[in-house]
Amino acid sequence: MDQFSELQRLGQIESSEAGRVFREFLRSQVRQSLVSIMAEEVQELCGPKYRPASDGDCRRAGSAEGVAIVEGRRERVARPRVRRAKQDGSTEEVRLATYAASQEPGQLDDMLLRAIIAGASGREMRQVHPESPKTSKSSVSRLWVKEGAKFVAQLRDRDIASREWLALMLDGIRLSKDQTAVVAIGIAADGTKQILDFELGSSENFEVCRDLVSRLVSRGFRPKHGLLAVLDGAEALRKAVLTFFDDAVIQRCVIHKERNIRGRLSRRHWGELVRLFKRLREVEGERAGREAYSAIERFLMDKNAAALNSLREAGEELIALHCLNVPTTLHVSLLSTNLIENSFRNTRRKLGRVTRFRAETDQASRWLAAALLEAEQGFRRLIGYKDLPRLAEALARRQADRAASCHGLSDHCEGPPPSAPLGGASSPLRAAPSAPSTPHPTKT
Repeated sequence: MDQFSELQRLGQIESSEAGRVFREFLRSQVRQSLVSIMAEEVQELCGPKYRPASDGDCRRAGSAEGVAIVEGRRERVARPRVRRAKQDGSTEEVRLATYAASQEPGQLDDMLLRAIIAGASGREMRQVHPESPKTSKSSVSRLWVKEGAKFVAQLRDRDIASREWLALMLDGIRLSKDQTAVVAIGIAADGTKQILDFELGSSENFEVCRDLVSRLVSRGFRPKHGLLAVLDGAEALRKAVLTFFDDAVIQRCVIHKERNIRGRLSRRHWGELVRLFKRLREVEGERAGREAYSAIERFLMDKNAAALNSLREAGEELIALHCLNVPTTLHVSLLSTNLIENSFRNTRRKLGRVTRFRAETDQASRWLAAALLEAEQGFRRLIGYKDLPRLAEALARRQADRAASCHGLSDHCEGPPPSAPLGGASSPLRAAPSAPSTPHPTKT
């Protein structure tokens, strides 16, 4: 059927069928183009038809039924055959470059990878693409092993040394009873967020966290103005950050602490606790932050000793951002680990179809890297990013004050001055002169 009759047919059928007919027309045009290109290659090898080159060693050998991949589907084509004479008098088949290119499954591989990441299992792939080759469970599995490793390389080969980083978030996500991943997200000075890296281990322990931060440092993660680290309270995360960034400001997640305290209180006190923590999140500045903290402390004193100890365990790290005197617009994103928790929520949707992670292979790394990169595509700039220069100034000012304090204490000072409890005079985040004193936090 020629082009005119095909277009004429489109005008005579129902609109619902027009799309199918037009796609068939396009595929037929692709087949005809492929046949023409293969014919040109044969002519280059063998010379004009019926007039073969006298000095050539290639001869036409008829044709055979072949298969090309068009838009991820098998399309039957008649492929020309060519034989080449060998020195011993025998002949061998010549594989046409154009025919080999038509069987390249690049587009099909992309389609299968998108389906895998979207949640389709290997067993279902034949149903998703019934007319495509290489859709058996084993073929899809081999494809994922080969292509999935590229996601890990893509994540870890990205340049992070040239960017100006202000904040770092670390948190763990449990993949199975035997595997946990610690993930790092960085926040740059322009407000953009990026998945930096992850590390797998049996739990969220110090060795796993240290290896993750160590790899970030080796890749060039070196904040210029100082670092704000937002953590959920895990001691392993805190220790790993301070091992490599001893001047980092540690901000404990307010949401986690509120949830932890609420679990120790009677239900009748939950309403007041929510109000007090809301006030803590909304106030601005060091003095207001300390007053809000003291209000929570006074409220808990005659309610529950365990809840009070939980609050004091966090101490000054619960209001570290307040002590930097930055605008409250930054509190929305930097007083909690919600940013990384939301990424984990999207990641779990992608990982939900995996019923078993094999620790003896790189399966978890492949799936996690693909899911994290997919979640990263939905990242937007940090809420209040226009005020990030204020955070950079505060971190730089604190770094300078800390260096001056260290120099004043000793000309041979080798480490940071010891941290004092909330309200202490020698704390790296010292209280404002007019701030009320607060009792010494008790470690639990």
